[in-house]
Amino acid sequence: MSKVNESRSTWTEELTRLVDDNGPRSYDSRATSDVPAQEEAAAAAAAVGKGEVEESWKFHMVEFAKGFGEMSLEFGKGVRDVVKQSILREDSVIVKKLRGPCQKACGKLRFLNEYLPEDRDPVHAWSVILLVSFLAFVVLIVNTDKNTNTPLVKKVHVHPPSATRILLPDGRLLAYEEHGVPADQARFSMIVPHSFLSSRLAGIPGVKTSLLQEFGIRLVTYDLPGFGESDPHPDRDLESSALDMLHLSYTVNITHKFWVLGFSGGCVHAWAALRYIPDRVAGAIMVSPMVNPYDPSMSKEERRRTWSKWTTRKKLMYRLAKKFPMLLPFFYRRSFLSGNHGQLEKWLAVSLGNKDKALIEHPMFEEFWQRDLEESVRQGKVDPFVEEAVLQVSNWGFRVSDLKVRKKLKQKGLLVWLKSIFGQAEESINGFLGPVHVWQGMDDMVVPQSMSDFVQRILPDAMVHKLLYEGHFTYFYFCDECHRQILSTAYGTPQGPLVPVPQAEQPSNPKEVDEEAEVILDGIPIDEESVPGHDNSNLEDHKFSQVPTDGTTE
Repeated sequence: MSKVNESRSTWTEELTRLVDDNGPRSYDSRATSDVPAQEEAAAAAAAVGKGEVEESWKFHMVEFAKGFGEMSLEFGKGVRDVVKQSILREDSVIVKKLRGPCQKACGKLRFLNEYLPEDRDPVHAWSVILLVSFLAFVVLIVNTDKNTNTPLVKKVHVHPPSATRILLPDGRLLAYEEHGVPADQARFSMIVPHSFLSSRLAGIPGVKTSLLQEFGIRLVTYDLPGFGESDPHPDRDLESSALDMLHLSYTVNITHKFWVLGFSGGCVHAWAALRYIPDRVAGAIMVSPMVNPYDPSMSKEERRRTWSKWTTRKKLMYRLAKKFPMLLPFFYRRSFLSGNHGQLEKWLAVSLGNKDKALIEHPMFEEFWQRDLEESVRQGKVDPFVEEAVLQVSNWGFRVSDLKVRKKLKQKGLLVWLKSIFGQAEESINGFLGPVHVWQGMDDMVVPQSMSDFVQRILPDAMVHKLLYEGHFTYFYFCDECHRQILSTAYGTPQGPLVPVPQAEQPSNPKEVDEEAEVILDGIPIDEESVPGHDNSNLEDHKFSQVPTDGTTE
């Protein structure tokens, strides 16, 4: 019966579609009107099917997101339970070590809970705040697509090679340049290691060749490994840096002792030369000398004064170089290795005084700085810069205090101690014996004054020249009077270059020597007794005319 009723209802519906309000239709009109109706029905069915498909996808996506969220929530709860059961127990080593500092920190920060809503658990609220802050920080760092209307920056240009290179014993090539007088006229020889983010082109910025000639100075600058045109040295340390300086001195024919000059971070390699090759170094000139900020010999007050002068970013760079050097390439590739020129303060992460800011805005300084930067990063490798940053803050293998001149007993023991009381013990001199001159600007924010105070305390023989109102760059860059003062202090009154003594030509024939002697002695009265080794018997044939005092001739 149900099937009969369904067939009847179906027949009734079909009849209703065939009959409109005006009555039954004819055969021809029905045939012509069914075509658009069928098309409309098909379109409607397709639309319904498409909508169902879209709704089905939406439904599946929503259900998948809900399931993923529930699984993540359960996973987080499981991790929390595991952490509570294994790490956050009362007898856990981590809890025992961190409980005290965490309680102190929470006690100091407890006042921040007053800014939270009253119905919120502080632990839950601060955990959410810290998580959101961390995610926001990550997004700000990762997001490098900035559609800002900033002016075009100047691109870093790689110049053609121009340095002279030498082959070192380990097969590396070292690039260098010479300035001043030639080797055979040099009264003083000076080797200059450059600072961080610099090259051999720096030397003494803006020094005049005439001033070097006036003092008879031969100035040799070179690129550190991986900088400029020098080959990298992945396993380098300060001892290898000093040996590079030693090989360079022999290769360029510096036969006598040479002076070493360091500026800022370049002083790290100058200290190494004083420590590892003291027999080849005549003296040292340090301008704004950099020392290891983690040197154990520094007092708490000196360390506090040093770190307080640096910017937050500078402190972060030093701490990363000390603890996590693998993170430094991330910052370097977004600054001076990005292929664009930028501000010096940003690239070096430093804060400058008023005089330094006025100097770096000068077109001459800007042109010099950009050219030096381009030469420094010409290889485009980040490893040499990371190695240089790590060298500054890692264990040097020595302390600056080791350079202090002191008497050292060759042996130890009670008998030696008793002999030393009566002055009978054998003693030797330890440390660097040459002069060390230090120039420090009082307004220097890059290498604070506390570092030179530290040097003066541990090296009492060093001559520290404190410069009032001078910054980090103002006394060393493009200052003719300053350059003259530095050289006059180190070398005294200028005496000019050495004059090469030409070798006298020696005649090959001995007879020519006798003839020249006869020509020279002809007409000159000679006292026979005053000539040593002269045979008087040979003088009988010689007659000398004598002129009396009255002017008459006999």
